[in-house]
Amino acid sequence: MHDRLRRVTMAVGSAAVFIVLWTAAMPIAAQTPAGSQFPPYKAPRAADGHADLNGIWQALATANWDIQDHEAQAGPHPEIMGVYGAGPAGQGVVEGNDLPYQPWALAKKRENFEKRLIVDLSSDEKWHGTGDPEAKCYMPGVPRATYMSFPFQIVQGPGNYILIAYEYASTTRTIRMNWKEEAPVESWMGWSRGRWEGDTLVVDVTGFRAETWFDRAGNFHSDALHVVERYTPVSPYHLLYEATIEDPKVFTRPWKISMPLYRRMEKNVQLVEFKCVPFTEDLLFGPFAKRPGR
Repeated sequence: MHDRLRRVTMAVGSAAVFIVLWTAAMPIAAQTPAGSQFPPYKAPRAADGHADLNGIWQALATANWDIQDHEAQAGPHPEIMGVYGAGPAGQGVVEGNDLPYQPWALAKKRENFEKRLIVDLSSDEKWHGTGDPEAKCYMPGVPRATYMSFPFQIVQGPGNYILIAYEYASTTRTIRMNWKEEAPVESWMGWSRGRWEGDTLVVDVTGFRAETWFDRAGNFHSDALHVVERYTPVSPYHLLYEATIEDPKVFTRPWKISMPLYRRMEKNVQLVEFKCVPFTEDLLFGPFAKRPGR
């Protein structure tokens, strides 16, 4: 009886020691975004002394189809594509699931969806007037590049720049840390200026071209788009991504999206090429191709 009691006491004592040591080895708690489902987490440090965001990340959302709640639906040509072109159902990433469009802009969004695969390159005026920019292999813009069905890589060095490389169309963007200069020109991916708020990388993005969309559902913006992104490490394998969108030409108020990003953990994982230009040439330039007898 005494031997049995001694063995139980030793086991309990060993377990207590393990718990104390394991707790002591855990990272010191840091700020976690309000309402997050993740427990407090302190990220390891990168070469610049800030939270280490280096890695290949990917969103597992259907937001590229529609950033709002959406049902499964047939693709543009079900008589040809069958289920191959169908869109999945999904939960939205918009806070409150409401996009505060101005009345004219809501009508334009619906028109965008109806004409999402119509392109007309016959003049500069018509070049970007219709059709989803993704279908044309244009750079997807911010925040759309984050939640497309392709991974992206954050490269964070010791200097004043952070690079994000996207697999889709070999797109890249540079985040200039603690810069004050405004965008020199409008561009597809905008002008990104970053700063740190604790372990959260905050990126202020302006200087957009008006032609990028938020998704395949036709949600759009103007050249007045202003996006503030927040990348917060919440575990060794997750970033919480948030983006606040403001565009007074299109929307009545700012609105916000959020989603987790997942670290890709495959052995020797790396970005691979998705150069989409060859896949879109017939769509864009087919009417201008040289035909026999022409």
